[in-house]
Amino acid sequence: MLKNIDGIEEGKKVIIAFASGLLLAISLNIFLIPANVFASGFTGVAQIFAELTGLPTGFLLLLLNIPVAILGWKKVGKSFTFYSFVNVAFTTFFLTVIPIAPLSEDIILNSVFGGVIGGAGAGLILKWGASSGGVDILALILARKSDRPLGVYFFIMNAMIVVAAGLMFGMEEALYTLLTLYVTSRIIDAIHTRHVKLTAMVVTNKADELQSAFYRKVTRGVTRIPAKGGYTREDKEVLMIVITRYELYLLQQIIDEVDPQAFTNIVQTTGIYGMFRKDD
Repeated sequence: MLKNIDGIEEGKKVIIAFASGLLLAISLNIFLIPANVFASGFTGVAQIFAELTGLPTGFLLLLLNIPVAILGWKKVGKSFTFYSFVNVAFTTFFLTVIPIAPLSEDIILNSVFGGVIGGAGAGLILKWGASSGGVDILALILARKSDRPLGVYFFIMNAMIVVAAGLMFGMEEALYTLLTLYVTSRIIDAIHTRHVKLTAMVVTNKADELQSAFYRKVTRGVTRIPAKGGYTREDKEVLMIVITRYELYLLQQIIDEVDPQAFTNIVQTTGIYGMFRKDD
């Protein structure tokens, strides 16, 4: 029975990766590429290299993600990295088969709708425990090795993309690229979560089993706090764990598997001090 459930779950992830790749390709070939507006992350980097070399954007996107996928496989986790790369492969495929055919000549419409559709694609795959590859995998690796805010790394990458857009096409296109990046981030925030780090407080009577599962699969430290049910008067524990938004889906899976009756509260984490990792 458990194998059947796992098979259905894996099938759903493939379908989500397919849909996400389709949305990302539509965003690029129908809206952003015809308008000379760049997307965020490795997709934007692939667009820049495509303009410089004349090679297809999809091919360059796949090429850029191969070393990151190898690194993610070793440092992040097989499931997250595998489905992230599946999403990149679908995106590459659809970038190849969908013709570059703009619906509008209005650069503002292209920037906004490209950002909306691209953000929907990126947010959808994030919500299901994977990513659109590239920067997301690097961010998760950095999150596990550093206490520094991840927003700094995203800002640096996207700032480089905006500067490249300005140098290649002019400042007006750079500003429209900035608009696309903003719209994309807002859509991702609406679909998934705007917070890079989150705190989960899990009220459970299976604290030992959950703690072991967290150590094995999420690789995070856990703080255990004694608790008592206000209505049942039953002795329980609160497990407090800080995670990145990329690990939220995995955390939900673990809780559903180990203790479906647990009460979980996910709250925003604006800052942390101390060790945000478990050393190898």
